[in-house]
Amino acid sequence: MDASLAHKVAVVTGAGSGIGKAAALMLAARGVKVALFDMDGAAAKATAEEIETAGGAAVTAEVDVSNSSHLKQAYEKVIDVFGQLDIVFANAGINGTLSPIEHLPEEDWDQTLGTNAKGTFLTLKFAIPYMKERGGSIIITSSINGNRTFSGFGMSAYSASKAAQTALGKMAALELSAYRIRVNVVCPGGIETNIEERTKKDEEHLAEVTIPKVFPKGQHPLKGEPGQPEDVASIVCFLASDASGHMSGSVLYADGAETLL
Repeated sequence: MDASLAHKVAVVTGAGSGIGKAAALMLAARGVKVALFDMDGAAAKATAEEIETAGGAAVTAEVDVSNSSHLKQAYEKVIDVFGQLDIVFANAGINGTLSPIEHLPEEDWDQTLGTNAKGTFLTLKFAIPYMKERGGSIIITSSINGNRTFSGFGMSAYSASKAAQTALGKMAALELSAYRIRVNVVCPGGIETNIEERTKKDEEHLAEVTIPKVFPKGQHPLKGEPGQPEDVASIVCFLASDASGHMSGSVLYADGAETLL
């Protein structure tokens, strides 16, 4: 248990799988009471059961982060159950549709930006009133895409949303400093999660814009393979703890040096 995290309360969005689930489990193991927000209510409950079986405390809410009323009600539930809010991990996101810009349906652009950019904005917006008195830590999951790499062909909407998240995090870091709320951004590289299962690809038109790339041996230089959700979760725990108490507005890359190739 981390003494600086014990008895604190965290909200984790996208907590039913992948990085969100790994972070929720790791925070709970360090003594944090965790609220699990996810569009898949059953997946959030499954994560909660793991936490409770290990002796931790968790509450769940079925939440679409692009929906204001969902988030308002979910945060109210957190305060009703735990009485405070100290940590927010704004992690929920989608890849959306991979398509050339000229062929990308407007509604698919709106969905990706709505979930990733607007969803992060709303996650912060409704958390801040509960954090202003005590201070705390906000962590945003962005990506190497839209920040260090721009060769994800067909991922213009996704990359735009991830660049927006990083800019929002930096703006929020300064704006919220008076309330002792720290805001930092994590940009994962290749991480083994199930997000690809929910990705749509316009295979017919992607070939029109793809520029062939030849990756050198060791595309993932540090380990020779993609990272695991726990590799990001450990960074989230660090950013949530007092060990990072003088960090705000920082962008941390969790990519095993792949974007330096």
